[in-house]
Amino acid sequence: MIEITTGLVRQLINSQFPEWRDLEIKPVEKSGHDNRTYRLGDEMTVRLPSHERYASAVEKEVTWLPVFKPLLSLPIPAPVAKGEPTDEYPLPWSVNRWIEGDTVSNANIRNLNEFAEDLAGFLKELQAIDATNGIPAGIQNFHRGGNLAVYDGDTRSVIEKLTGQYDQKLLTEIWELALATKYEAAPQWLHGDVAVGNLLVQDGRLSGVIDFGTMGVGDPSSDLVMAWNFFDDESRGVFLRCMNVDPDTVDRARGWALWKALITYAWNEQGSEASGWGKRVIDVIVQDYKSGSPPILQR
Repeated sequence: MIEITTGLVRQLINSQFPEWRDLEIKPVEKSGHDNRTYRLGDEMTVRLPSHERYASAVEKEVTWLPVFKPLLSLPIPAPVAKGEPTDEYPLPWSVNRWIEGDTVSNANIRNLNEFAEDLAGFLKELQAIDATNGIPAGIQNFHRGGNLAVYDGDTRSVIEKLTGQYDQKLLTEIWELALATKYEAAPQWLHGDVAVGNLLVQDGRLSGVIDFGTMGVGDPSSDLVMAWNFFDDESRGVFLRCMNVDPDTVDRARGWALWKALITYAWNEQGSEASGWGKRVIDVIVQDYKSGSPPILQR
């Protein structure tokens, strides 16, 4: 990881965009892992990849977000300028318009079912955008939208280590069900990281979506992981029904959620916030699978 500080950001702004040298720079409270975000004055943000593996996101966002913006009903980041690498910071970076809103939580949503409908509506708008010249899933977006089997080894390895903690046979069954089908329709746009940290709320409702760094085109099932990562039983059903997905897509989406939850649980220090999150999601997935899909999604 590259060490990114307020001083470094000030140096980059002053040298490349001197017209903004008098604007205050301060870190955003929930800055993220893949990128570091800073406020630039009242109306802009500076976004800097924390590692070279995330650097390709800058060009993608600068190119595609202006295309998406008029076709989506909710605010998304609007690129203002692209910064160039320097000796002190050897990666591209960007300046974007600030979007008002708080990171989504159970405490700031007025109705979980309503939020599920709003999120589904946004994702369907995104999927409807012409993906003909979009960026195929691959290493550049950690295979979001691609074949889930790329993570087969990691997933099975973690399951093997959970002796005495989970029903390993059941977890393997859920995983293999996710791998049993392939996406065969036309590629669609996907956000790539639909998670609470990238969803904004105002007045209790979804008000914006940020961080499109893992966007791509392909199988949109990976964008459905909020069904297990955030929603409860009722709102999960609302979300999946609003997305109008078939059972095979639900199986693949559950697989994406399971993979991420397993590695987050096992690859972080036990007792840490991240590991605790992974365990909670695994528990939700197991319980949901045992109880069966929402009636409209039953085979």
